[in-house]
Amino acid sequence: MRFPLRLNYDLTKYIISNKLNKVEKYPLVLMLEPTHLCNLACSGCGRIREYADTMQEMMSLEDCLKSVDECPAPIVTITGGEPLLYPHVYDLIEGVLKRGKHIQFCTNGLLLEKALDKMTPHPNFTFNVHMDGLEETHDRLLERKGTFKIAIEGIKKAKAKGFRVCTNTTIFKDTDMVEIDMLFSKLTEMGVDGLLAAPGFSYEAVGEKLFLERREIQNKFAEVYEMSKRFRFWSTPMYLRFVKGEKKLECTPWGNPTRNTRGWKAPCYLITDTHYPTFKEMMEKTEWEKYGVGKDARCAQCMMHCGFEPTVVNEIGKSWKDIWEMMIWNLT
Repeated sequence: MRFPLRLNYDLTKYIISNKLNKVEKYPLVLMLEPTHLCNLACSGCGRIREYADTMQEMMSLEDCLKSVDECPAPIVTITGGEPLLYPHVYDLIEGVLKRGKHIQFCTNGLLLEKALDKMTPHPNFTFNVHMDGLEETHDRLLERKGTFKIAIEGIKKAKAKGFRVCTNTTIFKDTDMVEIDMLFSKLTEMGVDGLLAAPGFSYEAVGEKLFLERREIQNKFAEVYEMSKRFRFWSTPMYLRFVKGEKKLECTPWGNPTRNTRGWKAPCYLITDTHYPTFKEMMEKTEWEKYGVGKDARCAQCMMHCGFEPTVVNEIGKSWKDIWEMMIWNLT
């Protein structure tokens, strides 16, 4: 099975419960950013620019766990910044796991090797390591020599200690797709459990010409879709068909709500119009109908998984073909 059995069970149970209770808008993944501090300054990163004035701020452990309790999502993505710089990171992981949640822990891998000595594998825990290309490309995008080798060694050690590891690759305008195929081959040989790929999104705060327009995204992801037939992708086939232009999907901006040092970020992980003090207020006060392709100019080029993978959940039940495709994908 592509995803862990417990994650499949908990996610399915949660979705069915919401459907039976006729809950129209419910989150699937909580994006928790306890700090925006980072040990890198990557060209494509919006966070270090958007939150430059509050970079030193951190959420308290109490606020982090309160946020997990507020948001019913069964999955918590701990991200940042670099979350391994958060001083209470190990207590946070323990607290989230004690609540029965599943953790996707996002890291650039630079501190991973040392962190592993203070951690033990858990069936609800997955490392998500950022990998944007082979050595020269990865180091250039992260703007520091040696980052590729350090991340690779961290992944190897994590797998040797029994951790589940997936990787996340951003596809930019100048990304060489042959190189990405070679990267996925290398990661697969290392025993990485899953691969995620998504198009780079042009944050308002980022001025670099790295990012793809919609037609460019579709062309590159036609190649990614073919790769998904050979590699163990965690990006769903319906999402990949959407990104390559074969399927139409509407964004579900509340599917992956973000909580950071400023509050509950609205309307989504990528766009910030305001921050709310509570999850309930964010869900009730955000005018969701104002956002999406054709509604807000900032959404025009967006095809990011944080907005469209949650849509896949609602679309699957509408077609037996989609149900069958997802069953085969998950079981292989």
